[in-house]
Amino acid sequence: MATIDGRPAQYGVTLKQLRELMECRGHEGVERIQTDFGGTLEIARKLYSSATNGLTGNASDLEHRRETFGSNVIPPKPPKTFLTLVWEALQDVTLIILQVAALVSLILSFYKPPEDEAGGPEVGHHDEGESEANWIEGAAILISVAVVVFVTAFNDYSKEKQFRGLQSRIEGEHKFSVIRGGEVQQIGVGDIVVGDICQIKYGDLLPTDGILIQSNDLKVDESSLTGESDHVKKGADVDPMVLSGTHVMEGSGKMLVTAVGVNSQAGIIFTLLGAAADEEEVEAKKRRKVSLLIGFLETKTFEHWYSRSQL
Repeated sequence: MATIDGRPAQYGVTLKQLRELMECRGHEGVERIQTDFGGTLEIARKLYSSATNGLTGNASDLEHRRETFGSNVIPPKPPKTFLTLVWEALQDVTLIILQVAALVSLILSFYKPPEDEAGGPEVGHHDEGESEANWIEGAAILISVAVVVFVTAFNDYSKEKQFRGLQSRIEGEHKFSVIRGGEVQQIGVGDIVVGDICQIKYGDLLPTDGILIQSNDLKVDESSLTGESDHVKKGADVDPMVLSGTHVMEGSGKMLVTAVGVNSQAGIIFTLLGAAADEEEVEAKKRRKVSLLIGFLETKTFEHWYSRSQL
């Protein structure tokens, strides 16, 4: 049998079981822990962890846990390139109508009617001046559109770059207290794995899902996940489930990490929100196409009316 750090490579509990367990709340969670797993300490034993000493901190053990249960990282959406932002800025219906109008103006400025329709010399001279003015107007519109598009794209690109830099710095500086090898250590939240024993206290933003092993007058603000403004009292015998993305408002405690990253409740919500945002973007593109068609028809109607009015 394969071993990792002197213990079996197969855990006594699966990722799916832990995810389903963390969906329970209140007394339902207490009952599930007791009936399905035999208690929180038994879950820790199945994860080859100790409520007192935590994990050993062995590198191969930590890496195996990341491979099995995932890393405590929620991968961000890939950043948009500058050209992508330029293309998105060009999708504005108003700008599209302006571009169409500019192209029509440019085409008409280079159109010269036959001599027999042009009239006398004075009329021909007047038409030349008008066509030159149309050419300048069309070019000016296109230049204005280009300036607006590039300024918009540059601003969006700068904002996204600053936001990602700030996010990376916050993630790198955010430390959390865990017990490894019997000692309390401050490690980056991205290094926390399933099976870690974390110490939580007033003011902490919880980085993972977990089950309380012990607590002292612990109250948590779960409004970021549930929308409920009231602080929720937590305890090993009352409501032992603590979730990532929630704030500790009172008390302290110690928890066993059961889900990290995309497998945590916050990670699942972020994943669903990302899928919903993609669907919303598709719908927005459809609406833009309809608006573009309406705008094009309005432009052609005006062009047809203007041509008939000159006859």
